[in-house]
Amino acid sequence: MPSFLIRNAKIVDSGKSIYSDLLVKDSLIEKIDPSISGILYKVTEINAEGKMLLPGIIDVHVHFREPGLTHKADIFSESKAAVTGGVTSFIEMPNTEPKTTTAELLKQKFELASQKSFANYSFYMGATNSNFHELEKGLKQGSPGVKIFMGSSTGNMLVDNEDTLNRIFNQFQGIVVVHAESENVINDNLFRVKKFYGENIPFKVHSEIRSSKACFESSRFAVELANKHNTRLHLAHLSSKEEIALLNNKPIKSKKITSEVCVHHLYFDDKDYDQYKGFIKCNPSIKSKEDKDALLQALNNGYIDLISTDHAPHTFEEKNNPYLSCPSGIPLIQHALLAMLEFVKSGKMTLEQVVQKMCHHPALAFNIKNRGFIKEGYKADCILIDLNSPTEVTNDSILYKCAWSPFEGKTFSSSITHSFVNGNLVWENGRITNLIAGEKLLFQ
Repeated sequence: MPSFLIRNAKIVDSGKSIYSDLLVKDSLIEKIDPSISGILYKVTEINAEGKMLLPGIIDVHVHFREPGLTHKADIFSESKAAVTGGVTSFIEMPNTEPKTTTAELLKQKFELASQKSFANYSFYMGATNSNFHELEKGLKQGSPGVKIFMGSSTGNMLVDNEDTLNRIFNQFQGIVVVHAESENVINDNLFRVKKFYGENIPFKVHSEIRSSKACFESSRFAVELANKHNTRLHLAHLSSKEEIALLNNKPIKSKKITSEVCVHHLYFDDKDYDQYKGFIKCNPSIKSKEDKDALLQALNNGYIDLISTDHAPHTFEEKNNPYLSCPSGIPLIQHALLAMLEFVKSGKMTLEQVVQKMCHHPALAFNIKNRGFIKEGYKADCILIDLNSPTEVTNDSILYKCAWSPFEGKTFSSSITHSFVNGNLVWENGRITNLIAGEKLLFQ
């Protein structure tokens, strides 16, 4: 394995920035020092002057579609897109085909990723109304936890049996991650909207159908269950200002209930449906500017703990369908960090906050071993960014298998110039090295 000496970098980590050299050897961060010299083995030097060195992004919420839905995406294509966007680790959701609801299917996913993933990887088990016995087996195989769909986003993975929910919240030993939307509220809203519009529902009413009320009622129920059973709960993709009232801003290490917000819920609002239509249709829905602003404030104030993407590709043709037949989901992982760096440029967040929410807190919330920080002895998952080198999103530059992005045509202010995964340089100045460098994530 090659060794690297990154010189003259501005390292952003743990709330501070320092100028230093960094030595990578045997997949680890060997040494951090302002002037590294006297190395007795061969190294490749990289001059990082003018660039920022960050920990690799950890995305705890992605859909890479393999197995079974590989016409949309697969582990190879989406992990390649991930590392070009500075994402060096991901945890993938269970709603593939077949769905990851048994330990054997989980094992098969790990085997696929070991052969195909540019980035580090893990996979959630998926809950159903009848598979509790498989969930603990999944933990023993290395899954961080279970995903419960408490809404209709994934059809027959809906868990709506209260006895099952109580059993999982009471007995499961891993992290319980929930997609929280009330099925009853959504169905009532859809019935009302259909009565008014018939089959020709405009995309702009998506946030009325999958409403703030639907999110709040389900999230509140999940929090009540967690408090009742002392469960380690993680609320996925919060999208409404009302849900913030369920949270607190304690230090993340002392929280039993953590939460995330997705890039698209910070970046877009319901006025964007007229332009993007089905291409920003997602579950839970993108809501009002007031919701968007409240989510950003809660993120900055420590009520919301981390940023994820909910990267969810569908083909261009599928997303071009009318509302009722248009699937929900947006591909985002390649451009998520670039989008968040726009918040830094505009003064809405600091770079240290972005690192905390996209690197440190995912590692701490999910107890990921030796990743998420730039520290000696940690895995050398790190990225170099240039805040003054723009990135234009063109169709040719999009690496998702679905080959589209809502950001196509946009020029971001910054660029990601290098990505290291386990000490391997997998992305350098616009060139992918085609190294399958990902490792299975380990949890403390």
